Amino acid sequence: MKQRPFMQVDVFSPTPYLGNPLAVVLDGEGLADAEMQRFARWTNLSETTFLLPPTQPGADYRVRIFTPGGELPFASHPTLGSCHAWLATGGQPRQPGRVVQECAKGLVPLRVDAQGALAFSAPPSLRRPITEEQLAPVLRALGLERGDVRACQQLDNGPNFWALLLDDPDRLLALQPDLATLHALGVEVGLAALYPRAPVALIGRASREARAFAQTAPTAPAQPDLEVRVFFRTGATVREDPITGSFNASLAQWLLDEGHIQAPYRASQGVALGMEGLVQVEQEGATVWVGGHVTPCVHGEVWL
Repeated sequence: MKQRPFMQVDVFSPTPYLGNPLAVVLDGEGLADAEMQRFARWTNLSETTFLLPPTQPGADYRVRIFTPGGELPFASHPTLGSCHAWLATGGQPRQPGRVVQECAKGLVPLRVDAQGALAFSAPPSLRRPITEEQLAPVLRALGLERGDVRACQQLDNGPNFWALLLDDPDRLLALQPDLATLHALGVEVGLAALYPRAPVALIGRASREARAFAQTAPTAPAQPDLEVRVFFRTGATVREDPITGSFNASLAQWLLDEGHIQAPYRASQGVALGMEGLVQVEQEGATVWVGGHVTPCVHGEVWL
């Protein structure tokens, strides 16, 4: 065992401890798969990453991404958080303002703006239709009626989510799904609802009724355009994820392609859990960029 540099960061929130946490071991050289997996179980976070020298031409660094239960080929908040940690500890990209991450899924381009904000290029996403027969039991488990759903699609960019677009953000935030039934159905579900464009709106946070504001007010915070909730399987249960960049990436590609929303836009997630996640989506030609704030929380060393 040896001392290795370590960071824990909060992703997709400008406020520490209100985003999606990530553990990053900045020197993963020499660690066996079992050692990485054991440490990921110990951190008990949704993901832990290990940074390594790249093996593919053009990559700036390599990352391996572990959940407590296994390794992932790609995940979004680990991509942003690992890139932030690499840059914060002296990493120098080959091309200024651009970082290329190597992971099991391949090379993932990231961009860095003048303020240090990060965004990754959304990887290709497969889409499959959902039949009415398939949809019916999922709606019952979610507590929804068919008329609540504007559109639906299976989205797969590594994780496979059933994506449902709703008409009402308040309806979405009030849902109390039957998680045991969702697990029995074997599906992971991401739900989104568009906020109406109006002179006065409510920001998507737990205290929304008390925080009405005018969009035109010069000091008003920017209102999210979309509210998102994601329910995923972990072990023998299903739980809600605070902020899910991979789902937001495939969701953005679908919603933009189908004309449900225009870029740039901001998606709020985590409200029902008392979190304040914010995902920023932009589009350049056919490329969709998914980004957000990364906030450092812990910096030190670990024995591994």
